[in-house]
Amino acid sequence: MPDHRQQQTEAHIRAVCVFCGSRFGANTRFKKTAARLGQLLAENNIRLIYGGGHVGLMGTIADNVLENGGKVTGIIPEFLESLEVGHDGLSEKIETDSMHSRKRRMFEMSDAFLTMPGGLGTLDETFEIITWKQLRLHNKPVIILDDNGYWQPFQKLITSTIENGFADESAARLYTTVNSADEAISVLKSGTPQHPGQGPGTAKPERF
Repeated sequence: MPDHRQQQTEAHIRAVCVFCGSRFGANTRFKKTAARLGQLLAENNIRLIYGGGHVGLMGTIADNVLENGGKVTGIIPEFLESLEVGHDGLSEKIETDSMHSRKRRMFEMSDAFLTMPGGLGTLDETFEIITWKQLRLHNKPVIILDDNGYWQPFQKLITSTIENGFADESAARLYTTVNSADEAISVLKSGTPQHPGQGPGTAKPERF
């Protein structure tokens, strides 16, 4: 669990953690968006923090950051090194002893978080970092890149939790939704949400 004292208060983002799939997905657009995001991160001197894989969207983003002169830190558990085909050409690669340790290091090294299309692991990481924000353990920007409507079911689920009384309305302001890599970079550089009602905020902690 992160330390609540490690809160991001500056608008300037030096490193962003990207959650995304170790597969390319069924839509070729996802790979193109990943490539564009990697290029833009490098051009804006924003270090990529990610899961350390060489395959799928993960590998595409990392490769494009590196090809454009940017810096990449991959963080991968030892048991996933072979399963996710660890990337050997990174600026820095950190191996951890567990998934929990991996998430902790990602959190500590990142000024913001950005989610692209992905599978169960991406869902897990996204929900957890949003939950930590809801519990006021951090106040770092969380951005969801809704490429080709991929995250619409997620948006509906959040709305459902609010409508059914399991979350406060401010839960919808814990993250910012964007539709392109360019818009994501704009949010990172400005430190402010582009869509009213969908930006960084602080929700009331739930009762447990």
